[in-house]
Amino acid sequence: MDEERDRMMPIADAIGAATARGLELARVLLVESDMASRLTLQTLLQACGYAVDVAASAAEAVGKLDESIYELVLSDPDMESPEAGRGVIAYAKRKDYKPATAMIRKHRDGSAQEDRKKSSRRMLVEAEDVTTFLGQVAELISLRATRRSERALRLAAYN
Repeated sequence: MDEERDRMMPIADAIGAATARGLELARVLLVESDMASRLTLQTLLQACGYAVDVAASAAEAVGKLDESIYELVLSDPDMESPEAGRGVIAYAKRKDYKPATAMIRKHRDGSAQEDRKKSSRRMLVEAEDVTTFLGQVAELISLRATRRSERALRLAAYN
């Protein structure tokens, strides 16, 4: 436990400094139907310097995607229907600004190891372990930024 706390201290210090200066790391849309999970994840992301908008339904998420630009869209796979979470992700991927996207995986029954074997690592964000969750969020946003930079350089090379 002390080892994990020691590992997180430099991250916490950097995030605290950025937040104190009023900097936001990225804009995230969190789509989660369960209020307790939504508030927990929103608080965690905001404490780490992310600007977070929340939606409790697929319809609300689509409206927010039409109104704002997000670097990352995280969606609950267990919303009002099995297709709703995937629909939000599919809609986000069609946006011109191409946000990073992921489904939120919550392991209530201890099946984390089995779920990891069955699913694509890029598609799921594990919400059980805070360190892993924040690392995956940062990695998704970083990959999006890298892809956007590479695309801009390719376009500049053609002009």
